[in-house]
Amino acid sequence: MPTPVNVAVVYYSSTGTVARIAEAIAEDAERAGAEVRLRKAAELAPQAAIDSNPAWAANAEATAGIAEVSPDDMLWADAVVFGSPTRYGNVAAQLKQFIDTLGGLWQAGQLADKVYSGFTSSSTLHGGQESTLLALYNTVHHFGGILVAPGYTDPTKFVDGNPYGTSHVSGQGDLPVDATTLTAARVQAERVVKFTRALKAGLAAEG
Repeated sequence: MPTPVNVAVVYYSSTGTVARIAEAIAEDAERAGAEVRLRKAAELAPQAAIDSNPAWAANAEATAGIAEVSPDDMLWADAVVFGSPTRYGNVAAQLKQFIDTLGGLWQAGQLADKVYSGFTSSSTLHGGQESTLLALYNTVHHFGGILVAPGYTDPTKFVDGNPYGTSHVSGQGDLPVDATTLTAARVQAERVVKFTRALKAGLAAEG
C-alpha cells in the first residue's frame, strides 16, 4: 500500500479566483491519492466592504460551507499548499494573519519537516505574482519546511511560465480560471503528493 499522505489546501480569496484554484488543487491531490482538507482563512474585511463588491459578496456566499483553517489543520497535514491573491506584491492580510498565529507551533518545531507549496492570482499580467509566492516562501524557510515548487518539471510549465507555483491573471474578474491554470494546478498538486509521500516514507524507514 502507498504511504498515506495528508494535504491541507489553505487559502484566502476575495472574489473567487484563488478559491477556484484551491478547489482544483484539492481535487487533484485527492486524485493523486492524498487525504485532503480544503480550508479558508477567516475574513477580516468589514461586511460593508464585502457587500460593496458583487463578486466579493458572491464568493463569500458560495464558499460559506468551507471550514475556516485552524492550527489543528497544520498539525494534521504532511503537506500544506497555501493560496493567496497578490496584495501589492505580497500575501493577503487574511492569510498572513492566520500564519502569524502559528508561533507556538513553530516554536515547538511542529511545522518543520512538512512539504509546503503555494499559488496566487493577480489582476494584471505579472502584477506581483512571483513576489507574492517568494514572500510566502520566506515563511516556509522559517518553519523548517520542505519547499516543493513546480519548477519547469513538466512540458506544460513552459506554457503557464511560472516555476514558483500556480498563478492566474484574473483581470477585473472577466478572465476566469482557464485550462492553462487548471493544468498548472494539477501538475503542482501531483508533485506535492509525490514528494510528500516519498519524504514521509523515507523518514519512516529511518525510524
